[in-house]
Amino acid sequence: MATVRAGSQESAPYGDDTWTRTMEEVSHSGRRLRREELDALRAYGDHAAEEGRGLAELIDERLAATGRVWEDRPVDAASMAALRAAVAALAAGHGLAYRERLRREEAGRRQFVADLLSSRSDLGRLAEHAERFGLNLACAHVVAVAEGDGYGLDDPLVRGLERQLLGRFGDQEVLLAVKHGRLVCIVPSGPGEEAVIKAFAELTKGRRVVVGRPHGGPGGVVHSYEEARSALEQADQLDLPGQLLRAADLLVLPVLLRDRDALEELVRSVLGPLHKARGGPRPLLETLTAYADSRYVTAEAARRLGLSVRALAYRIAHIVRLTGLDPDDALQRYTLETAVFGARLLGWPDQPSEA
Repeated sequence: MATVRAGSQESAPYGDDTWTRTMEEVSHSGRRLRREELDALRAYGDHAAEEGRGLAELIDERLAATGRVWEDRPVDAASMAALRAAVAALAAGHGLAYRERLRREEAGRRQFVADLLSSRSDLGRLAEHAERFGLNLACAHVVAVAEGDGYGLDDPLVRGLERQLLGRFGDQEVLLAVKHGRLVCIVPSGPGEEAVIKAFAELTKGRRVVVGRPHGGPGGVVHSYEEARSALEQADQLDLPGQLLRAADLLVLPVLLRDRDALEELVRSVLGPLHKARGGPRPLLETLTAYADSRYVTAEAARRLGLSVRALAYRIAHIVRLTGLDPDDALQRYTLETAVFGARLLGWPDQPSEA
């Protein structure tokens, strides 16, 4: 047995009468709470959560009301059991509503991000909803896209990355999303941008990441995303070195692809003669690629190809004879490099019909 003393808290305005009558009755009779009473308490907790009231506030309010009812009365174990059951029902209803609200907010957030990354979205509607998710679309944003294997937002890896990223940079309006199975990071352009992008690249555990250019306005996010996505696909196709790349450094690639007919003609006219080589064009194409990647340092290119310097020199001479272009000449080197990039973009010589 225990004696309860009431505190000085004022009577709560919502649900107090029903609670008071119930607590007064169980303290006299020692009965358990009925099923319909527990259901009503769960509904009360649900309603309070929907109103935005915290669980701690709700329980404190109910305990204070109980204290006023039980003031100076001996309270037995049965009454305390009824109180615990009532509080548990309140908490269950509140928790259920809270989880449901989180699910709704998460679904709304996912839809907002999906709309944000879609070129077909209503930009006016996006601007209206952006503030709700802590995003100021009036400023410029950059989007980083990491290659992926069909990620979903519920993947443990994605959840863990999101917790770490938002834990470190949550005050910078960072958004993490998944689009077409790839991880997407949206961050405002500015002084803190570089740190966020670097952390995002590190947390993706070595996957290639491409960053779009900054663009402002409601359509700026999708513009930056499309740049990064396209550059990522081209970087994968070309097997470019480096884990973190920027679309601004790869702008020559969409320029090359803009006139596909001209690019195919360039590849055909410049590299077509390599078909005459014994073993086909591929070894000589790989030679040109390694020579360019090593900044035309013969010894380094030979090392990359696993050849002797003499063997490399022979291949270069053979390329000159077949194409009439010398990679050691500045202008002719540019023509060869452009043709080699074009061949890799077009999948030549595996797809000769396209080039």
